[in-house]
Amino acid sequence: MFGPDKCGHTNKVHFIFNHKNPKTGEYEEKHLTAPPTARIVKTTELYTLIVHPNNTFIIQQNGEQVKTGSLLEDFSPSVNPEKEIDDPKDSKPEDWVDEARIADPEAKKPEDWDEEAPFEIVDEEATKPEDWLEDEPLTIPDPEAQKPEDWDDEEDGDWVAPTVPNPKCTEASGCGPWTKPLKKNPDYKGKWTAPYIDNPAYKGVWAPRKIKNPDYYEDKTPANFEPMGAIGFEIWTMQNDILFDNIYIGHSVEDAAKLAEETFKEKHPIEQLAELADKPKEAEKPKSPSDLKFLDDPVHFIKEKLDLFITIAQKDPIQAVKFVPEVAGGIGALLVTIIAIIVGLASSGGAPPAAKKAAADAKDKAKDVKDKASKAIASGADVAKDATKRNTRSSS
Repeated sequence: MFGPDKCGHTNKVHFIFNHKNPKTGEYEEKHLTAPPTARIVKTTELYTLIVHPNNTFIIQQNGEQVKTGSLLEDFSPSVNPEKEIDDPKDSKPEDWVDEARIADPEAKKPEDWDEEAPFEIVDEEATKPEDWLEDEPLTIPDPEAQKPEDWDDEEDGDWVAPTVPNPKCTEASGCGPWTKPLKKNPDYKGKWTAPYIDNPAYKGVWAPRKIKNPDYYEDKTPANFEPMGAIGFEIWTMQNDILFDNIYIGHSVEDAAKLAEETFKEKHPIEQLAELADKPKEAEKPKSPSDLKFLDDPVHFIKEKLDLFITIAQKDPIQAVKFVPEVAGGIGALLVTIIAIIVGLASSGGAPPAAKKAAADAKDKAKDVKDKASKAIASGADVAKDATKRNTRSSS
């Protein structure tokens, strides 16, 4: 048997072969002891098993080697049994000593060793805390509890409020009768036991003697499999559309590799591309204003940065200047430029109507930018002022 198997926690590539006992003629399955992991995917997978005449084997997956080993060393039960086995008739002698260490028979308990001393004793030096409420109960009736409206004293008995922990006890060191606490007994030693020493009579771990294995044989050519008359597929699955094709059984590794080149290696890349094309694309996450680049989209860059500046400035103008300095600098540079244009036009006397109109438009735009920034800064100042007032009230 050869091929992938995934069922529950099992996920491996099986390699099992039937071996005929040359002495009894009986067949026994030999299982690969450390099989490689199977790769279960929706695309075609190529599994290859190569068994050489020298009893070595190679397992490949998609043309890549994933396991190599020996038929004589890597299978269980092993192909050849042990030459010697334990004698089933041998038994351990009655006087055999297999205890490596024993209690020292000459050791004696010290005279001052008190086995009856308790582990803990009362702390005689402890004193009752000054805030201990000895007359207060640990629990009190719940003052917020109310008798249910459907409570019938005649049928249900007298209603008693449930109890809750006494809040006074949580504020003090404790409530109720005070008793001295316990502390670890410095004289406690526990039950005495003798120390252990090496056993002078120790003989070691007993094992039965070895005898020749009557069932021993040596098969030096387990790779000489018997002729194969047919192949079959052992399948148990809850999935459909599982296909098998291009199966090669022969004596030529080169022929098998050529078949793989003509079939698997032709269609496998196409299957992978098709699977990649069918894979749903992940939704592109919106970029943060901090990740935007001016050269990618200048208009979008300026708009997002200006909106971010105004949003932050409404809460903290200073923080807005620190976080988006390019906007603050741009606003300042724009205002200086417009003022310079206006001053230049005014100093030139009679300017052409077109120049006057351009100056007026620039002045209006500058006023809009200035108003937005001023409004944001003023709003941020008001927020800060309100926060100061609230802090002042809370502290008073």
